[in-house]
Amino acid sequence: MKKILISIFTVLILATFSNAQTAEVTVSLNEQFFDALLDALFKNFDPPEFPLAVNDSKFQMPDSKFQIPNSKLKNGTRGLAAGFQSDDLKVQSSKSKVRNCSETIRLQREMNGVRTAVRFRDGKIYAPIAFAGSYNPPLIGCIDFEGWAETNVDLEYDKQNRKLIGRIRVLNVQLGGTGGIGSTLITRLVQSSIDKKINPIEILPADKLSFLIPMQNVNGSLQMKSVGVRTTLGNGFLNVHIAYQFSKVN
Repeated sequence: MKKILISIFTVLILATFSNAQTAEVTVSLNEQFFDALLDALFKNFDPPEFPLAVNDSKFQMPDSKFQIPNSKLKNGTRGLAAGFQSDDLKVQSSKSKVRNCSETIRLQREMNGVRTAVRFRDGKIYAPIAFAGSYNPPLIGCIDFEGWAETNVDLEYDKQNRKLIGRIRVLNVQLGGTGGIGSTLITRLVQSSIDKKINPIEILPADKLSFLIPMQNVNGSLQMKSVGVRTTLGNGFLNVHIAYQFSKVN
């Protein structure tokens, strides 16, 4: 409590010399924090899911408008007509048994021994992403796949919208579960979908970091407004530096 009072008193002294003072607060986030965050995410919610591709790969037979009335069939051909009707019923029955192919990617906590995580090494952010999904290529049918993507995350501060955002860059995709069918195409779809459907990631909106501090016995309050964010990386941790501007509010 004593330290808090001293800090407030210091701020008040600075406020007498200027209408606005600027200071910086540093928040340190380590790898254990992100591990706990991901554990809580996958434990308490359904796995994050997003579309793999536009659902335009379905192949459907056109409905036939050509019909032969039974009254015009010659003797001996009714059995043939009945055969066509029976086959048509079989086709419809088989279609009804085809499972729904969602054509999505579902992020997983772990796949094939690789866990979705955030790691800070050599001034870079490494983020392996485990996933599973399905794809329905034309004339083949639904293909399940699984694997993991090796990615880097680039951080940047969007000054216009005052947000710290991240952009995932896919370096490599390790794919399995397809039995060799369409693996090259699915790998490209996975890489493209991660880039288009996840990016950009809103990490820290600056407007959520502004505070109003009531000051007793001074007839006013202090506005603690976030005016900028920058980051520095170390081995195993990320430092987020938040620039604040203090101003008097009556």
